[in-house]
Amino acid sequence: MNTIRTLALASAALFATSLVHAQNKLKVGLMLPATGTFASLGTAIENGFRLYVTEQGGKLSGREIEFVKVDDESDPAKATDNVNKLIKRDNVDVLVGTVHSGVAMAMAKVAKETGTPFIVANAGAGAITGPMCAQNIFRSSFSNWQPGYAMGDVVAKKGHKKVVTITWKYAAGDESVAGFKEAFEKAGGQVVKELNVPFPNVEFQALLTEIAATKPDAVYTFFAGGGAVKFVKDYAAAGLRKSIPLYGAGFLTDGTLEAQGADADGILTTLHYSDQLNTPRDSAFRLAYAKQFKLQPDVYAVQGYDAAQMLAAGLSAVKGDLSRKAEFAAGIEKARIDSPRGPFTVSKSHNPIQDIYLRQVTGKENKLVGVASKSLADPGRGCRL
Repeated sequence: MNTIRTLALASAALFATSLVHAQNKLKVGLMLPATGTFASLGTAIENGFRLYVTEQGGKLSGREIEFVKVDDESDPAKATDNVNKLIKRDNVDVLVGTVHSGVAMAMAKVAKETGTPFIVANAGAGAITGPMCAQNIFRSSFSNWQPGYAMGDVVAKKGHKKVVTITWKYAAGDESVAGFKEAFEKAGGQVVKELNVPFPNVEFQALLTEIAATKPDAVYTFFAGGGAVKFVKDYAAAGLRKSIPLYGAGFLTDGTLEAQGADADGILTTLHYSDQLNTPRDSAFRLAYAKQFKLQPDVYAVQGYDAAQMLAAGLSAVKGDLSRKAEFAAGIEKARIDSPRGPFTVSKSHNPIQDIYLRQVTGKENKLVGVASKSLADPGRGCRL
């Protein structure tokens, strides 16, 4: 009888705890760029996250979602202070962000120290799911290595032997080039020059002149946002577009085609999303997003949407009780995320295992050419989970 009574009391306590959590709002700290070169990317991520929450009636596992926002300004120097404000001043339960890899690294460090659940909705810094990996840190996007590695294979198969790479000199650019170089050189190609400019510098003319003088078979690049617009337009204006094919990680042409216009036409990129997947899941997502925000979604919107899906999977496993951290993490680890990009799971280091698509710019769309790499998993080098 005592055993039965103990079990009954334990069940009642668990029910009461779940009820309390169901009644309390879940505070989600959105640390995203609202100004500067990545502002539009931050908006798309937030829109995607909000769309999924709206589709669930404003609640996840019975808990109403409250948003607390900080403009991270894509400034790593301000990142630690900004994330500490969200955790210590605003008492957020979950962190979601960001675009800039340097900012995300600072967020991951604080999240790891405090145990705050953190879902990276864009930044692909390898260290986050490598040496800095943690039980409470997940990524809904990609590692910088993934689209770069996939494009290395593509460029090699097209018969190019000598390539110049160009990017901003920061973690995202360095790691994207490293992924490209790993696959391209494994297939027998050679990266003859690695050019870069400081972030967020967009003065490319001297390096474009150097590319013209080098006369490579092709150029591989990593830029995003306003920098991607400027680079593509400058590349065409320098007369290189017709003589030296330009390839890139998909951020070069995602969310930027309106501004790039005809200068982007024909560019091939690799990414975990495409405008023309034409699956029922993606079509429904695109319609819902367009209705709610009067905009067409892009990869950033998908990543925000899936960050909310991952949070929902973890919360479902713990019935909304985030104090059950190990079970929350296990819920995401076991989940199969029904993403508009196609279903994915997460690797041991908590990075998506996903298809990387080859896309070609046609008009104002990144049209699907095919799958460049099937179910590509980041190596997660240095992760000790």
